[in-house]
Amino acid sequence: MTGLIPFPDISPDIFSVSIFGMTIALRWYALAYIVGILAGWRLVVMATRRPQLWRNDTPPMTPAQIEDLLTWIIVGVILGGRLGYVLFYQPAYYLANPSEILAIWQGGMSFHGGLLGVVTAAYVYAVRQGIPKTSAADAIALGVPPGLLLGRISNFINAELWGRPTDLPWGVAFPGDAAQYCPDVVGLCARHPSQLYEALLEGLILGAVLLILVWRRDALKFPGRVAGTFFAGYGLSRFVVEFVRQPDAQFISQGNPLGLAWHIGGWGLTMGQILSLPMIALGLWLIIHARRNTATP
Repeated sequence: MTGLIPFPDISPDIFSVSIFGMTIALRWYALAYIVGILAGWRLVVMATRRPQLWRNDTPPMTPAQIEDLLTWIIVGVILGGRLGYVLFYQPAYYLANPSEILAIWQGGMSFHGGLLGVVTAAYVYAVRQGIPKTSAADAIALGVPPGLLLGRISNFINAELWGRPTDLPWGVAFPGDAAQYCPDVVGLCARHPSQLYEALLEGLILGAVLLILVWRRDALKFPGRVAGTFFAGYGLSRFVVEFVRQPDAQFISQGNPLGLAWHIGGWGLTMGQILSLPMIALGLWLIIHARRNTATP
């Protein structure tokens, strides 16, 4: 490889302590979840404390309701993310090993599954509390990008979810036999740092767009615009990054080296792209629907 950056020597653990023969560690990935959720929560609370940002100058939720909803969202992320991974990526394995379905400490979470979990939890909570569902979706969407940004950075630190081999100058030589297994490469194998691509697109850029829409473009006055922008923006970002992201090993075979979940004659889509298409469609529908209801903001 002509372009190669050595993987930085960063431990996945921030610190670890041994107690009674047991090792307890705080990992970057766990911290990313915690800080991302707290940052998103504070961002939504800030927005609800500015009534002039919302339709009819009326926020859909109180800060107390946002705190209650946060618990529902955390449960939705964990259960939805795990079940989504089981159903979308390795259904045969977990059907044969059902006792491992809830073993989240072994790894395996799906963003799309987590999203479905959050949507379900938020919908149920909004119905129970009589909260306008579309405005609630806007509020939740506003708070998601910080978690995506930190989560993808922690994926990079963990040396997981790396991309396909590349000879670009910023290709990274990730550690491990799996990352270094590149049959057509002599010497160290550099790969796309696809985690950082996603952090940039899904976290930083998409988050900045949502902040501008909310604080500069009065987007919250048109229910569905912020949520639609998030769905379409995330779906499009993930769809594009999937072209350079290494697919899960179970999708790769001798006749399907690109790991396409659906393909005809060598052309097709990865599982991530398939799951992103409904997000793009839903996002565009929400944006169009919001535009049709702008006559009396």
